[in-house]
Amino acid sequence: MTYAFEIDFLPVGDGEHCGDAIAMRWREGDTHRVLVYDGGTAEYGRKLAEHIGTYYGTDHIDYLVNSHPDNDHAAGLVHLVENLSVGEVWMHRPWEYSTQIRQYFHDGRMTDTSLRERLQKKMSAAYRLEHAALKRNIPVYEPFAGTTVGIFQVLSPGRTRYIHELVPAFEKTPQLKVESVLETAERITMEDQNSAWESEYLPSNVSTSAENESSAILYAHYDRRGYLLTGDAGVASLAAAADFAAAQGIQLPAQLTFVQIPHHGGRHNVSTEVLNRIVGCPVPETNRPTRMAFVSASKKAPKHPKRSVTNAFIRRGFQVAQTKGTRIRFRVGMPPREGYGALSYVPFAQEGDE
Repeated sequence: MTYAFEIDFLPVGDGEHCGDAIAMRWREGDTHRVLVYDGGTAEYGRKLAEHIGTYYGTDHIDYLVNSHPDNDHAAGLVHLVENLSVGEVWMHRPWEYSTQIRQYFHDGRMTDTSLRERLQKKMSAAYRLEHAALKRNIPVYEPFAGTTVGIFQVLSPGRTRYIHELVPAFEKTPQLKVESVLETAERITMEDQNSAWESEYLPSNVSTSAENESSAILYAHYDRRGYLLTGDAGVASLAAAADFAAAQGIQLPAQLTFVQIPHHGGRHNVSTEVLNRIVGCPVPETNRPTRMAFVSASKKAPKHPKRSVTNAFIRRGFQVAQTKGTRIRFRVGMPPREGYGALSYVPFAQEGDE
């Protein structure tokens, strides 16, 4: 069997706000499969469609995945569903669980129907995506741990955790009975030691929003190489993914070749402990990097990716490439493209974060 794989990160955002628009293609027998993982805003859905037509030579997407319901991840996918051929849509539909989660809210006048409608309205981009898919008779599945999307296996979130822990804590949902379902992220000042190879300060007592933690984390082992997509997942979900992978016999650090750095390189999404589990421990500075990490960051986002985060991946034997207004591509067994030169890598920073 002939193996070939490529993954493209398109730049999303002209200002300081970042998003994700990721497409990939792999060889499967005598054909190729196409998967899109997040589509950025509506504008970038059009750019993704053009990219797939130009470089993949098709107007068909086998698997379309919305990692979580943020507009900068979901809106562009609506354009793809409405204008291209799509085989399967994978997305979470929190409004489907209004009956199970209504107990968590203190508004006694709320009904299952009213909660469902409020969730649909507040997560409008994701709801439009579901509506567009069902209107075209495209099957919609939810990416919970243990499900399979093409060559990818979903590592997180688990269904029970998603429904009973994450959805009730979404920032876009009504006020909770218990305000501390997810604690507010503690503000951490990163020490200058993050700029020294031998030491690292990425504490575990950081957190991100429940919406980000609901990101579908996908892992594929293809042609003896591992590929990990993380969306905007934080420490809790990355740890859950590591737990699930270990239970399935997946040796993440040893098998991993390519990883998406979570949440545009934000420092509240990773810790030393969870990185050691999911991508491996730091290696000697003299070691040659053997793996690749991509991060989506807007050209005008001066604080993303964080230097402490890119340094952490470089310490672990990764070359780090960022979008910053350009398309970046990783390929194995795929031919080169005209107009695509060598990647420019993020250097190890000798100064800490601002």
